[in-house]
Amino acid sequence: LERAKQGTILSHITMSLFYATDFADQLENIMLPALKAGFMVLADRYIYTLMVRDLVRGLDEVWLKNLYGTALVPDAVFYLNVSPEQLVQRNFLKNQALDYWESGIDIGLSRDMFDCFLQYQALVEKQFRRLQSTYGFTIVNGERPVEEINAELKEKIENLLLGK
Repeated sequence: LERAKQGTILSHITMSLFYATDFADQLENIMLPALKAGFMVLADRYIYTLMVRDLVRGLDEVWLKNLYGTALVPDAVFYLNVSPEQLVQRNFLKNQALDYWESGIDIGLSRDMFDCFLQYQALVEKQFRRLQSTYGFTIVNGERPVEEINAELKEKIENLLLGK
């Protein structure tokens, strides 16, 4: 997948199938064995992220629901919402550059990568909010200090485990 992403010739459907295949492999070889062994699985970027990226790129939602139909329904999903402007800052701090795919430059929102990143991430946020009403996940303000976010997530997970 990483090698495929280095190029820019993949169609949106092909890229979606690459990610779906990677997800299926992780589900089969990591998540399910861990769950069967009695572990709790915490997954960063579950199928909803993959679906949102594909929806922004114009793929059909029914097709995507079928593609990810084998995914387990999680007990909880937390979406850390961060403004596109804040994401730009975090990307530069982490990578010193914007990523081709995370900027959505492949869908041609703008010729300027910075502007394209802001537009693409705004579309991503809009899709997450739309899917939230369907899948019922919790939106968490991700613009607060890490300690506050961690404390909120810890409390929500503890309540879930206690059946609250």
